[in-house]
Amino acid sequence: MQIIDLRQVNSRSLEELFQEESRYWREELYWDYRPSIDLIRRFVDSRSLGGYAAVEDHHLAGYGFYVLEDHKGLIGGLFVSPRHPPQGPITERLLAEMVGALRAIPGVERIEAQLMPFGTELDAPLLSRYFRLYPRQFMLLSLADAHLTNVPLSAGFRLERWSGGALASAARLIHLAYADHVDSQINDQYCSEAGGLRFLRNIVLLPGCGQFLPEASFIVRPVTGDALIAIVLTSTVDDRVGHTTQICVMPGYQGHGIGRHLMEQSILALRRRHYERLSLTVTRVNTHAVALYEQLGFRTVKTFAAGVWQP
Repeated sequence: MQIIDLRQVNSRSLEELFQEESRYWREELYWDYRPSIDLIRRFVDSRSLGGYAAVEDHHLAGYGFYVLEDHKGLIGGLFVSPRHPPQGPITERLLAEMVGALRAIPGVERIEAQLMPFGTELDAPLLSRYFRLYPRQFMLLSLADAHLTNVPLSAGFRLERWSGGALASAARLIHLAYADHVDSQINDQYCSEAGGLRFLRNIVLLPGCGQFLPEASFIVRPVTGDALIAIVLTSTVDDRVGHTTQICVMPGYQGHGIGRHLMEQSILALRRRHYERLSLTVTRVNTHAVALYEQLGFRTVKTFAAGVWQP
């Protein structure tokens, strides 16, 4: 096995891997990964994407890439084809090369990785490189089978459709809602308003997590003011498949059914548009959220770990 810099290859040589990876995303997660692949292609061909590829018997067997964001590195993807067994050693080599490269960059104080495993184990290789792991669940709902209560929003609150003008106040909401929350340990963008704004721009203005769907995204405000109390944001990730990219409720307002009401409104909006499925991810220790999603009819179809390394 040979490991080469990703900037030594072009997207054509990776095409077979891209097609195979896209099939796994669609078959297991009902997710059209092709827009992400198109973006990876462009960066690979411009020789501007950090990462590595594995060569086995003169064929590319896998690849991984990373990006830099201020003080941290993000391992954005890692895929090794099951057609080149054993996957484990190739996966470990690619991960080791990426982690080593990121740790050697001056100023990098943190590495985050949320990688979807397809046919190979990622937890052990991450643990061996001193990552803290946070188990997460990929959950899926058949919209036709959703368990809806149709309970109206409590008096004193008003529901509104998402508006782009809410970006700044939504960033503040995210920062406050995730204070002392496990997800702020996984994604440090939640630890500041500026980080929350970067997160929102990535999912609302850019194709960072599917195509944003404002028709199924909502906000809650008090009847007597304009402060943001809660949000649910939804994207389209495949034909008639939605994905909840963010849902959060301001501390102090949690436990009053606002989160469930937002999820139900999003589900109803998707149904009106003839969507068939809705997916989301949740951290396992967030038991209240997991219980809510299960009550709505979501089921876990895949588990994965979010990994964080800090010196």
